[in-house]
Amino acid sequence: MGTLEGRVAIVTGAGRGLGRAHALLLAREGARVVVNDLGGSLDGSVDGDQDPAQQVVEEILAAGGTAVADHEDVSSFEGAGRLVARAAETFGGLHVVVNNAGILRDAFLHRMTEAEWDAVIAVHLKGHFALVRQAVAYWQPLAKAGTPVNASVINTTSASGTYLALPGQANYGAAKAAIASFSIVAAAELGRLGVRVNAISPGARTRMTESTPGPIGELMRAPVAPGALDEFSPENVSPLVAYLAAESTTVTGRVFAVRGGEIQEISPWALSPERVLRSDVDWTPQQVAEGFEAVLGVDDLGTPATA
Repeated sequence: MGTLEGRVAIVTGAGRGLGRAHALLLAREGARVVVNDLGGSLDGSVDGDQDPAQQVVEEILAAGGTAVADHEDVSSFEGAGRLVARAAETFGGLHVVVNNAGILRDAFLHRMTEAEWDAVIAVHLKGHFALVRQAVAYWQPLAKAGTPVNASVINTTSASGTYLALPGQANYGAAKAAIASFSIVAAAELGRLGVRVNAISPGARTRMTESTPGPIGELMRAPVAPGALDEFSPENVSPLVAYLAAESTTVTGRVFAVRGGEIQEISPWALSPERVLRSDVDWTPQQVAEGFEAVLGVDDLGTPATA
């Protein structure tokens, strides 16, 4: 018996890459999976192809698992509601939400259009909120009636926007940073309902990361030596998702960077106790200027920081 036997899971963006790997593993562990994917292009601008989601479902069925395809747009509040209803009506419940769907519309700030900003924020940030909000609308009456919920939400953030600044990804980085914070706040709110919320920052080879310009894209496209650990395989991220989804897991309110061979916690924003500029009188701009360079204007090596 798998670790997720009897659990019902929604995985968004599950037609390819990380989402596909998550859906396949959750199904192997016994979960009944709603495979959600629009089948669109990387930038989300092409009409959806429903085949990717259905192909993943067929893989799951061929392996003896249980799954159904879904093609709702998670950036639509109503679409997210229909997705939750699909899971509950098809499989009799909902226990796991894996928010994975995403698009890229990279551009430097002086060229980024309003549409490029809005589209990325909608799919990533609003998509996470919409599905969690609609899932909570399903879980809250159960908790109020005394039915144990024991649900798990796994959100997807990124190095971009948390601990790595990537030029050209202001929209994507902003959305991913917000998702990390959203996950921590949601965990603080939803624990009383029996809902755990965590986020992962995956390091994996997908069409999204392979298209990233510069060293990251080159790293993802690099060949893997025969017999070596493929540290950027999407399949090496999914075991953490399965662990966080399990009924017996108690972890909540955490953010983890994960890739093959390594899982590391990402610390949220924190005050730095070593860098505090203090005054016992009202601040003036002159006082700030006098103390800033000595206390706050140094880099991690203790030398003056450059702008």
